[in-house]
Amino acid sequence: MLVLGAGGIGHGIVTSLDTGIDRIDPFRDMKNRPEAGHGLNILLVGADGRDKIGREEKEKYLLGGAPCNCTDTIMLVHISEDRGRASVVSLPRDSYAELPEHTDLTTGERHQPHPVKLNAAYAEGGPQLTVRTVEQLTKVKIDHYLEVDFISFMKTVDELGGVEICTARPLKDSHTGLDLPAGTHRLDGGQALQYVRSRHVDGAADLGRMERQQRFLAALTKQAADSGVLLNPVRFRDVASTVLNSVRADKGFGTEQLLALGKAMRGFTPASSEFTTVPVGDHSFPVKGIGSTVKWDAAKAERIFQALRDDKPLASPPSGGRPEPPEGPTPALVDVPPQRVRVQVYNGTHTDGLGQKADTALRAAGFATTRAPLNGASREVKRTAIAYDPRWDRSAKTLAAALPGAELRAVKGQGATLRVTVGADFERVTPVRPQDPRRNDLGTVTGDQVTCP
Repeated sequence: MLVLGAGGIGHGIVTSLDTGIDRIDPFRDMKNRPEAGHGLNILLVGADGRDKIGREEKEKYLLGGAPCNCTDTIMLVHISEDRGRASVVSLPRDSYAELPEHTDLTTGERHQPHPVKLNAAYAEGGPQLTVRTVEQLTKVKIDHYLEVDFISFMKTVDELGGVEICTARPLKDSHTGLDLPAGTHRLDGGQALQYVRSRHVDGAADLGRMERQQRFLAALTKQAADSGVLLNPVRFRDVASTVLNSVRADKGFGTEQLLALGKAMRGFTPASSEFTTVPVGDHSFPVKGIGSTVKWDAAKAERIFQALRDDKPLASPPSGGRPEPPEGPTPALVDVPPQRVRVQVYNGTHTDGLGQKADTALRAAGFATTRAPLNGASREVKRTAIAYDPRWDRSAKTLAAALPGAELRAVKGQGATLRVTVGADFERVTPVRPQDPRRNDLGTVTGDQVTCP
């Protein structure tokens, strides 16, 4: 939707498109909302919507089962006041959240505040409760709400002629039907849906899926810009009419907003966008009757949301300079941020809990561990070892910097998840810091860093 607002479009064309949007009022009777900041904040929600898909497409893209009436994706999108930058923050759907008092849409029952996973807000109270919950969590005032379902997503991609994705290794997920060999691919709408829905292609689960969603959104922006659709009123009309007939938006997002965004964002490119996911803590957080949730790293999350409130780039280090040095040892400089390095830990010793100790320490240093250490094939390992696919050698160097003295072992075909077998020599994890000034310890990347060259 944001991408489609970026052309110099005539008022008449946009007015005609405005009539096709399914209108909702997610801000009705809302009180005690956060103060408005600078720029524009849009809550972008990916809903299920499989009830609108035909049987043939359901079978082809493994979309069986009843609609879940839930959110598959939740992103907070900030457009800077000067319209020169978009910041996209993914909110993990399993995030621990406390719902405010509300009436359940399904049962009509009045509920007092209670803990849930974030994506349950939509099931219990629809868009309005979702907005209230996100504002309560982030203290960021939402200006507009946009909801995209499976069918509108696929139509958008197909209308743009597909989207190009690059993958360094094969991606295969039997749950969605995704099956991509390593290389560059142009995905049609159905394939793109498989790509952004897959959660079982690596050890990163939902966090890995959010990374692919961000990567895809950057590629979608690039495709819209490269195809000329943003500057061609006729092409814009064709694409936008297809999309807007199957999205839901608040009543305030209409003709004037589309025109304002379009005029301001004509020069928008992938390099103008930045992406991150709210950092989570070291451990999962079980909630009775709900299961395992993830709690945000409070300090890092607040830095992200403060940047949105202040209309500042996410990629800027705190206080406007280089990242503040942490207490303790000086961090080693690395090329790949630890947040982008996936790690599975194995205990190669007879010392109970050593694998968990290493996993916890690596996650505290920023690495995307699985949080589920395993026992190694051998329990007599003396020297800690890192097994890695040669295609991820830069990630291996980042991990090796955090584990000085560890042995590096190249294993072709292993994939993106690095494997650490903890030996008897393991004592601690050395902090690392990315030397790329465009990244910081929040794991932020710009769109041109995640699209095909």
